[in-house]
Amino acid sequence: MEINITTQGTGTIAQLIGRLDTPAALEVAPAFESLKEKADSTIILDCSQLSYISSSGLRIFLTLRKEAAGKGGKVIIRNLSPDVRSVFMMTGFLNLFQICGNALQEISPDR
Repeated sequence: MEINITTQGTGTIAQLIGRLDTPAALEVAPAFESLKEKADSTIILDCSQLSYISSSGLRIFLTLRKEAAGKGGKVIIRNLSPDVRSVFMMTGFLNLFQICGNALQEISPDR
């Protein structure tokens, strides 16, 4: 599992690459901790290269969402694969997050 974090405008984009299973969730926990520090702005989780997510991965997403909500920021998830989207649908996570499919979406204050 790999995470590439970049800053764009007033927000942050984290590109997730690979499988976010239980061992990977432990491995990427420090990167998500650094995202929590930026939770007062917009964070986009680009899942275009995320092939799998387990309950441990979902927990990391939810923890980041709660942190952002508490600081006045938001988490947007983009480019879910059909398999990952299915997991989000079955668990109700589609209703918890703003989901978009546009890889070119810019971060702006009105989104």
